Amino acid sequence: MGLGPAGPRQVSLSEARGLASRCAQILRQGLDPIDERKGRVAARRIEDARSISFKKCAEDYIAEKEAGWRNDKHKAQWSATLETYAYPVFGGLPVAAVDLALVMKAIKPIWTTKSETAGRVRGRIESVLSYATVHGYRHGDNPARWRGHLDQILPGKTKVSTVKHHKAMPIADVAAFMAALRSKSDISARALEFTILTAARTGETIGATPAEVDTAQKTWIVPAERMKAGKEHRVPLCDRALEILEALKHNQAFLFPGAKIDKPLSNMAMLEMLRGMVGNDLTVHGFRSTFMDWGHEVTDFPKEMLDIALAHTVSDQVEAAYRRGDMFEKRRALMTDWMNFCSVGRA
Repeated sequence: MGLGPAGPRQVSLSEARGLASRCAQILRQGLDPIDERKGRVAARRIEDARSISFKKCAEDYIAEKEAGWRNDKHKAQWSATLETYAYPVFGGLPVAAVDLALVMKAIKPIWTTKSETAGRVRGRIESVLSYATVHGYRHGDNPARWRGHLDQILPGKTKVSTVKHHKAMPIADVAAFMAALRSKSDISARALEFTILTAARTGETIGATPAEVDTAQKTWIVPAERMKAGKEHRVPLCDRALEILEALKHNQAFLFPGAKIDKPLSNMAMLEMLRGMVGNDLTVHGFRSTFMDWGHEVTDFPKEMLDIALAHTVSDQVEAAYRRGDMFEKRRALMTDWMNFCSVGRA
């Protein structure tokens, strides 16, 4: 059994004698000193692995998961929230040391004042700790889990927060606004008009590609990876929406291209167009609320149909019913009525 290289900067003679003596004692106990040394090295490696910091573990988790996230903004939000609220409390501590008291210290100060952010921070801490458990960096229950644990300590988010809705245009103003919008020739104006007519989200419109549109079937299919709920969304296209696309026929990668080749329109372009027309009081997303207000106040279409048109999460049974044959055609009638209302102010 080697004890290490000899020399003044390596293993001295006296050190070698001490090591040899300890090895002899191990032998007298009926054990193999080589196996005992390997065991100590392995134990030290395990201990080193368990001492990985929460921050390092979070960074590893993000690096492994980011390929499956829809955009860079999601990764940035993950890092930013942990850097702001978790890392100052226990980022430098071993991930194995993170307990309920530390989790509460990170999220309790913002639970009632920034409930949405606090909920995301809690969920992200829980994910990192679960990741650490799977990799053997910690053991035991997850102190950041909600159900059956933190829900017994903290009030639910709906009890401490008021949902802030995007500012929406009153339905009485829609027709006049759309007429003014149609008079503009900018690509951002066409994108905004298309977004309103389809009740889509900004990201769904600016990311749309020619391959997603079937003009013969008058249908736009937004793939699951570009949808908030992660499920494919089928949109019946009204006549005016098809006219917009027909007038914009080109060979670029996106239906609404930006200034650079093969790049989509900026996600601020439609908002800037809107602000230029009506000031800062409204948002593009707010037109989805306007659509819902119109559906409830002006039409007899059921709420479930309106929810599906907006790609809100509904039960699988409801969605399946509205995806079948005539139900999809009824949604087409819904979007045609919306187009007519946007044109003349009445269904």
